Amino acid sequence: MTTPNPSTGASRAASPALSHAQPAAPQSRRRLAIPVPRGRLAWITGVLSTLWLAINTLFWCLLLFPVSLLKLALPFAAVRRRIDPILNGIATAWVSCNTGWFMRIQPQAWDIQGNQGLRYADWYLVNCNHQSWVDIFVLQYALNRRIPLLKFFLKQQLIYVPVIGLAWWALDFPFMKRHGKTALRKNPDLGRQDQEAARRACAKFSLVPTSVMVFAEGTRFSPAKRAAQGSPYRHLLKPKAGGLAVSLNAMGARFRSMIDATIAYPDGVPSFWDFACGRAGQVVVRMRQLPVPPAFCEADYSRDKAFRTTFHQWLGQQWQAKDDEIEALVARPGSSAAGSPAAANPSSS
Repeated sequence: MTTPNPSTGASRAASPALSHAQPAAPQSRRRLAIPVPRGRLAWITGVLSTLWLAINTLFWCLLLFPVSLLKLALPFAAVRRRIDPILNGIATAWVSCNTGWFMRIQPQAWDIQGNQGLRYADWYLVNCNHQSWVDIFVLQYALNRRIPLLKFFLKQQLIYVPVIGLAWWALDFPFMKRHGKTALRKNPDLGRQDQEAARRACAKFSLVPTSVMVFAEGTRFSPAKRAAQGSPYRHLLKPKAGGLAVSLNAMGARFRSMIDATIAYPDGVPSFWDFACGRAGQVVVRMRQLPVPPAFCEADYSRDKAFRTTFHQWLGQQWQAKDDEIEALVARPGSSAAGSPAAANPSSS
């Protein structure tokens, strides 16, 4: 079997490591390959994809905002239990339309394993590496309607993004203020304010089944960021434990499990424009469910120094395993990324 090269459109032999997706997973079924858009066709595809995303977002937001105003006018737990599933259902339909389009323009790209045995009517904590804005679309595609709508922590400034910022607010996505190390050293209370904001968000999530998604690195990976922080990992930044620990402390008893998700791009990390043009290359996702240690649901990360040490060790083990997995996926023989700078140091576009 051959797959197109996203940069040239030429066919190349598919690596054995990517030619055996789970037959039970709908995403893993091999579909009829289509040529990768090139030149003017790629540009037209990108424009159509962006236009489709904008129209689709506006359409579903017109349904979302009136319902969210009702929730705002009646801020009671009993009302939230009835309205939140409606809001989440609207957002899930939005995700389904987006992923349906992206699947059509690049059906040959996907190799997803480990997203079986999940329950839509339950709570999950999803932890993933972060390389590009494309990661969001990839996770939504891999997990949509398998688990509840993914809700993730956002920078406070993103609430001002036209239309979608209000949608995130209506769906109770938690907005966090990012403080530099210097500011935190001068005023440690700033860090506690973010933790309290995360606790308040998680308290809302406990009312109806929700998936809390965390990018533990806190930002997108790049070789420059990796060098600046002296990361010991080849393909990852050092994980930031705070958000993950607060989520576990606030909702750990609710979570059915933690989904450890690993995303790799063997052909190089695509930008959103690459993705919209249908030339993202191969997208590999590996997932595994991990039990949530009961002690993590009770300990106070901000005040218990011994627990922080234990938690960092636990997260470090998960991160080392993830780094090894990404290395195996992007640096294997036959990969177009193997031996290239992008394979050794994938960067966000």
